[in-house]
Amino acid sequence: MAADFDPPRCLPSGDAAVTVEFARGIDDEANQSVLALDAMLMQDPIAGVTETVPTYRSLLVHYDPVVIDFETLTARLKLLAGRPRPRERPARRWRIPVAYGGEHGIDLDEAAETLGISREALIARHTGATYRVAMIGFTPGWSYLSGLDPALELPRRQNPRLMTPPGTISIGGAQAGIQCIAGPSGWHLLGRTPVRTYQLQRDPVFLLEPGDVVNFYPIDAETFASLDHAAERGDPVAERVSP
Repeated sequence: MAADFDPPRCLPSGDAAVTVEFARGIDDEANQSVLALDAMLMQDPIAGVTETVPTYRSLLVHYDPVVIDFETLTARLKLLAGRPRPRERPARRWRIPVAYGGEHGIDLDEAAETLGISREALIARHTGATYRVAMIGFTPGWSYLSGLDPALELPRRQNPRLMTPPGTISIGGAQAGIQCIAGPSGWHLLGRTPVRTYQLQRDPVFLLEPGDVVNFYPIDAETFASLDHAAERGDPVAERVSP
């Protein structure tokens, strides 16, 4: 599906930021436009722009209003967005291990029952999909993934949990996600990964980036424990796959 807004809409976000909006909903084409504009701003910086934050369908651009005003900035942003996209770098590809079900994925059986499939079929569908990191947000390292099999789409939980464990692999609506640190969630918890997508003492601190490609593969509880210890020491654990 093509992006909904052509040219994109530029909306004020307070007095020192502008939201460049490409679509109304979650859409890979719009997300690619977001990441392309973000890349162009890094290659061809605009004086006064202090930070950019890519999301599924929009790019939040923080700026210094003393250096550049809203009208000038939005005109420059629309001009950049109208240019041909720069050549994309080959996507980095990752294989990420997941321990499904049991204490690692307490919603797996309930999700399978709601979907009317076996837990084995749910795991097979979840691991059989290829995901794309659309954005990072909510908490450090929280990776929002597009590419969930439509047969696995579930509404979010009516009663969100106040705390869920680090490394949770979950689904919610049309999205899949990798949660790095413990936190609240209304998504369905299918399993856990030992991979730390965010680790302050490691270089790089953030393992995944928007535009990366992710595949999951199942592991047992014993392997999870072993890899979890390795990840705690700073090992990425995730397998980097050649394009």
